[in-house]
Amino acid sequence: MKYTPEQIGELVRNSRKSLDVTQKDLAMTSGTGLRFIIDLEKGKATCQIGKVLTVLHTLGIKMTLNPPVAETQAKESKS
Repeated sequence: MKYTPEQIGELVRNSRKSLDVTQKDLAMTSGTGLRFIIDLEKGKATCQIGKVLTVLHTLGIKMTLNPPVAETQAKESKS
């Protein structure tokens, strides 16, 4: 599944609110700035991926990356 910046922002916002955490507290806990959290929750496409991953980890959001099927098959045939 391909996620948009807006969907990731909505997930972050909903998770933060369900944990009863303010944007300011999340920024401090994840080592980012308040402006970054605001932009991330708005789905700003230019947010830095490293910071996004840190925020997801801080909130306990797990992400799974799956390689394309062709890449997986190529690795299996080399084994």
